[in-house]
Amino acid sequence: MQIRLISDVLKKQYGEKIYRLALESGCTCPNRDGTLGYGGCAFCSEGGSGEFASALAPLDEQIAKAKALVRAKTQGERFIAYYQSYTNTYGDLAKLRELYRRTIMREDIAILSLGTRPDCVGDEVITMLMDLNRIKPVWVELGLQTVHDETAARLNRGYPLRTFEDAYRRLKAAGLTVIVHLIFGLPGENEPDMLGSVRYLASLTPPPDGVKLQLLQILRGTKTAADYAAAPWPVMTLEKYSDLIVRALQLLPPETVIHRLTGDGPKKLLIEPQWCADKKRVLNTLRRKIAEAPERGSGEDGSDRFY
Repeated sequence: MQIRLISDVLKKQYGEKIYRLALESGCTCPNRDGTLGYGGCAFCSEGGSGEFASALAPLDEQIAKAKALVRAKTQGERFIAYYQSYTNTYGDLAKLRELYRRTIMREDIAILSLGTRPDCVGDEVITMLMDLNRIKPVWVELGLQTVHDETAARLNRGYPLRTFEDAYRRLKAAGLTVIVHLIFGLPGENEPDMLGSVRYLASLTPPPDGVKLQLLQILRGTKTAADYAAAPWPVMTLEKYSDLIVRALQLLPPETVIHRLTGDGPKKLLIEPQWCADKKRVLNTLRRKIAEAPERGSGEDGSDRFY
């Protein structure tokens, strides 16, 4: 099965592999500061899912440190500035506008990528993003995780699916690149539920520019970890996860670029599944499964066997 991986897309576009520099904007989250709630989403670590980002510091210092971390992999001179931790459109817009403008104007930055929540992209934010997008490409990464509101309520996500739909529609109308995050293996969800989230993304018009797929990682210090300790549930195996990824890829439209097939959270925090800490094994398994999978429409009856 052929898929469009972001690494291949960027290499073709820029002539070299483009790596992300994980940076900190200094933002927090409305689900942590009391605006919507406290503690964040149940699966989110204290670091706001940004444990690999450079510590908050002046921009030049952050970028220098982030470059040093990837120098063993590349001698390239262009990077993605990835503001990953917490909600990077939630804060003083004047300060954020200045930070992101200084970031995107750097010669070594090819793309600005901002992780955020659908309930934190109001009209003023979109205007800021449009202005930046006129300088260089801006990616907006929306943490959807699941389309099922019952699951989202258990996760303390803090917004319903209709909020995502509204934000997605306005971002795409503004000409912005939108990447959507999904998590497989959330408590209470079965395989049809997880593939239902994928089918929903595939049904959007226009479809998402990119998708990040990963397995739920139970991390120390999270509400999910406390729930798991109190009443453990079966954790997905690597074989089951890789089979599920293949099915998900079969459902997504070919124009949607795959930005992530798995996640490698901090090992010091990881409780389960332990197999996801062996990134090489995980990626090799996924590559094999994807290579062996038939293309859409190759079933005996002429239909996609994964639907």
